[in-house]
Formats: sequence, C-alpha cells, structure tokens
Amino acid sequence: MSTNGHKAPPVRKLPQHGASRFLRSAMIILSSSSPPPVIVFSAARLTPRYHTGVARAHDFPSSILSFRRPADRVHDTGVKGAYYAGHWVDLEDCAGTYQPNPSECSGCAKRSTCPRSRSRNAPLGGGTDDDVVYDVVVVGAGCIGGAIVRELSRYDLRVLLLESADDVSQGATKGNSGIVHAGYDDAPGSLHAKFCWPGNQMFPQLDRELRFGYQLNGSLVIATDEKELKVLDELMERGRKNGVERLRIVGREELFEMEPALNPKAIAALHSPDAGNVIPYEFAIALVENAVDNGVELRIRREVTDIKRDGGSFVVTARHWEPGNYVEARKRMGKSREVHSSDKIARMIGDDSFYIKPRLGDYLLLNRNQGHLASRTIFPCPDPVLGKGVLVQTTLWGNLILGPTARDVHLEEARGMSRESIQEYILSKCKQLCPYFDPKETIHAFCGARAKSSRGDWIIEPSARDGHFIHVAGIDSPGLAGSPAIALEVVRLLRAAGLETPPNVSFNPNRAPIITPKAGMKGLKMGPVGKNDSNGTDAEEAVMASNVICKCEKVTELEVVRAMRRSLPIDSSQAIRKRTRAGMGHCQGDKENYNCECRVRAIIARENGVSVEEVGGRPWPATSTLSQRWIDDDEKRDLEARMAAAQ
Repeated sequence: MSTNGHKAPPVRKLPQHGASRFLRSAMIILSSSSPPPVIVFSAARLTPRYHTGVARAHDFPSSILSFRRPADRVHDTGVKGAYYAGHWVDLEDCAGTYQPNPSECSGCAKRSTCPRSRSRNAPLGGGTDDDVVYDVVVVGAGCIGGAIVRELSRYDLRVLLLESADDVSQGATKGNSGIVHAGYDDAPGSLHAKFCWPGNQMFPQLDRELRFGYQLNGSLVIATDEKELKVLDELMERGRKNGVERLRIVGREELFEMEPALNPKAIAALHSPDAGNVIPYEFAIALVENAVDNGVELRIRREVTDIKRDGGSFVVTARHWEPGNYVEARKRMGKSREVHSSDKIARMIGDDSFYIKPRLGDYLLLNRNQGHLASRTIFPCPDPVLGKGVLVQTTLWGNLILGPTARDVHLEEARGMSRESIQEYILSKCKQLCPYFDPKETIHAFCGARAKSSRGDWIIEPSARDGHFIHVAGIDSPGLAGSPAIALEVVRLLRAAGLETPPNVSFNPNRAPIITPKAGMKGLKMGPVGKNDSNGTDAEEAVMASNVICKCEKVTELEVVRAMRRSLPIDSSQAIRKRTRAGMGHCQGDKENYNCECRVRAIIARENGVSVEEVGGRPWPATSTLSQRWIDDDEKRDLEARMAAAQ
C-alpha cells in the first residue's frame, strides 16, 4: 500500500526480544471503549450511501408517534418477534430476517481453518506475523473503534484492531444506557452536535445489514414546572440549529396518553421520535464481527505500552497480558481510543494537548416485568453540569433500566459515595419521573465510565505532533449515536493524511443475527450439553436448536455454538453472555436455578478443545452497588425502604 503516491517503507524482519514481535503501520488510530485518544482519518461529510436526502433513514409508520409497550411484553426482542431497523417484526415474519442466508457470514464448523478471518485462525488472544506492515492500527475495540474498522473494511487495506481486554466492548461501551440520541441537547457548533444527528440517521440501515437489534422508541424530556417549560423551548431551538427533525412539545393530556406511568407532576415534554436504543455491546460486537469477516485483524489482550516512529511508520509495542508476552506491531497510520487512557497513549508520541477526566455512571437493572412502565426513554430536564440526568428506559430486551449517576472520579465526594447512597440517589431521581416501579425487582447493578475531555468536546483530529496519528478521544455521550458518522470522519482524515483507499471488491455488509426469536418454550427442552463437537449436520443442529442452556432467556445450545464459530475469539462465559444473553435473565445465572454458566463453559471447552478449568467465568463486577451477585430478600427490602424514603 502506498501513501501520497509514494511506496510504503520496505518491510524488514525485526529482531525478536523474548516472545516479542513488531507490528508496523503507517497510521495509527487511538480508540477505545472509554474515552481515550484515537488516531483515525475521517470524512467531513456523510457518504451518499447513508445521506438522508437520498433515502430517508427512518420511514415512520403512522403508528410510531403512538408507540406503546404492552404490559404482556409482546414487544420485547426475542419474545414472539424482534426489532429490526427500528420497528417491530412479528415472529411469523422473522424467518427471512432472522435466519442466516448464503450472503451473510454467520460462522462455520471449520472455525480453526476458515480463510475469511485471520483473527479466527490466530491463537486465542492472537499472534501476528513478524514481517507484517499494517496500513492502519486502531487501538480500542468499543463502539467507536468497531465503527471505524468496519468502515475501513470497505477498502483493500491491512487493518489491525488492538484491544487490551479479553473481548471486544469491555469498557465504556459495555456499561452505558445504549441510547441512540437524536442530538437536540448538544451545543450547536460542537462536535457532539456535528456527528450525533447524522449518526442517529444511519442506525436503521446499519441494523438492516448487521442485525444487532435497534428499537426506534423515541424519547421524552419531562417538565414539571414553568421554569422547566422554558428549558424545553431552549432544547427545541438547539435541536433546530443542530438539524434535528420532528421535535415537538406535547402537553399534559397527550403526554399521559403516551406514558400513563409518569409522575403526575409532569406538565409537558419534548418528544423526539428519532431517538432509539440498542444493546451497546451487541452493537459493538456486530461491527467488529463484520469488519473481521471482511479482512480486519483483531488481537485481544493487547495492552499498548509504547509507540515510536521508525522512518515512515510507527512501531507499536503491545503487552500480551495472558500469558504475558509482548508483541510489537508496525503500522503506517493509526487510531487509538482506550478507556480513560487515550491521553496516556497520546503521550507516547509526545502529545500532551489534552487529558481525560473519567465520569462514572451507576445503574440499576430491573426485571422484565417492569418494562411496560416506560415505552420511551424518559429524561428529566438536563443539568448544565451533570448532563442529561438520571433516566428511566426499557431496554431492547424488555428490562427496565434506571440511571446513570454522574460521579467525577477526580472529586473525592464522588469517589467516596457509599453503595447505599448511590442506590438512594438513583431511586430518588427515577421516582420523580416514573414512581410506580418496584425496586424489589432489581436483578443487577453495574457502573459504566465515560471519558470527559479537558477541552469540553470530543477530540477527533490528527495529532499536532504527528499527522498520521489520529485522536478519537473524550467520546462521551452521545458517542454511541455518533459512532457511525465519526467513523466516516476518521476515514476522511486518513485520506487527507495520504492513505489510499482502493475498494474491497469482496466487501460484504451483511451479518447474520445470533439469537433466534422464539415462541416461549414451544419446541424447546432442557437437557444435558452434548459431549461431542457437531459436524454441522441437520440432525445434530436440530438437537442443539431445541436444547435450552439458559432457562430464563431461553438460549439454546445451537445459539452458543454459532456464537463460538463466528469471527471473534471466545474463551469465557462472559463473552457468550454478551452475545447470546445466557445468564442475563431473572436469576442472573444462579447456580441453584439452572446453573447456565456451568453449561456454557462446558460448551466453550468442547468447542475450543480445552478443559473447563481453562475457560474464563463471569466476573463479579467490583462496581456493583449490590452486596452480592444474587440479590436476596434482605437486600430487596433495603431497596424498597430507600425507594419509600426517596423524595
């Protein structure tokens, strides 16, 4: 690959240092699941294939403005149907949409020898060739890094994605609300505003191609007094300046027709029908899977420890933290973004132009039987300092989610909040929006992190120290919504830096879904995990397709196996949990119920040819505000008491 009309520097075999190798590349993009710097090249304007003037991204059915989630949970993805490109598809109509077809990559039985994916062929955690020169190296495999490499996979380039964790989407992408914001509250003229609305409009088409699940449910910002009514007017004006369409203020009568479970004090709301939601880690997994199917290489467990210039390329040193080897990669261009470390990586090339201020966000996740209380994403009026505020939302899978807080790590009072204080804060704020949820139905608690940059806006630019190093840093909310538009901007920046982008003639935009919608337990049974690896015969697949591994979420053995046989390396039950939802239901994988985690680990061991002891388990989140993994009656009573005491 040449840049700026010049040949790339010659590849030379670099000396080995123990178990180390060199990765060489001409450009680097720094991107990660939290807000670190990314090196990317991006386009200033959207490409025609997504331009909303060519084809409307959202074709609203007449009923979308009266979207209502029924109490019987008929409209939870996976239960008698699924969301597709924003809208509900009934089970009987899902066959053509949610089944693999020959044009899609959905994994194969010959996982170890499949020629489509160098990532799949590499050992778990990955190895790399000593003499490889990459055109672009991207650091950080969250939704931003995933969107960038997926966009780069459209071109005939050698692209490497480095992730320090043991799977993709393990940072900020894993722990957030999953909202595809419309962009009405972003400051006009900011990068937040520049990319949020265009990114929002790209999601329906992305879901048609990648099948990650996108629910176009809309959002409401609630006003409870005259002062907050003025805030709604201000948000309307901001939205107009940012190009956001279809915003309107609804009065009290219509508001309670839309959301009957709101706080009776609500008097009006700003309605944005274009807002939606996804499961953020499922979105990132879909992006990276498709990128890898189209030739991008992924290496997990690779912590970047050094970046140096060597002539016309960068040399990136990455520690393989399991079992502790070092790998060095050569690249001509790069992009990097890591959880709260983008500033750290930028300093590896002498760039100290910004720093990252991590902000923690705590959540409570409630059972599906609470999901009918909020059809749309419900916000309070935003805080000028703390942002959009604590919200109430029903997820794509039907759970009610409450949060997040906004705890700045650099403030001692935020770091020192007790778990009881955090729970009380969330319950109090959410009670002001929707007072009828039952806190005893809490099944999980977690904390996410977003990166606030010292500049107060996203950082998407070439480094002043080296134009081939692209920062994509400080990508806080609404970064998920803006991610596909940010990816286009990064490609434009790379081209401006001299990267040639010949088309990838074999690029396939499509990806088959992992989870198959079901009609309850019809046709399913709960049996032991098969002992032998399947050769993919119809009879073997029929047995696995009916064998339930996770009772709460009705995950089958075949779904776990198909997830294993896709592009990305998997060696932990946590990775399967994020792809299939095994262990995410009401019992949260309780050993006394169905012990689904043990069953999943047995399948992973069988598929990878290792012992069960070598398979990673689901870690207990150190950030949980619950006192134990499986909530007991005493803790439920404590939550109920905090809810009752909340003002």
